[in-house]
Amino acid sequence: MESFFGTPKTESLHHYRFATREQARQAVFEYIEVFYNRIRRHAKLGNQVPADFANQQQFAA
Repeated sequence: MESFFGTPKTESLHHYRFATREQARQAVFEYIEVFYNRIRRHAKLGNQVPADFANQQQFAA
């Protein structure tokens, strides 16, 4: 979990100051749901995007 939470801090969110908690919540949501799960490739998944990897696992079962 420490590695996961460190990733958005170093890749995206560390560079911003948010005026409200809602703006911060939205930025975290977009980072995880849009970038991290659907665009960012993960070496431990064979350089696949998590959403694609999960779909492959679902069809294999």
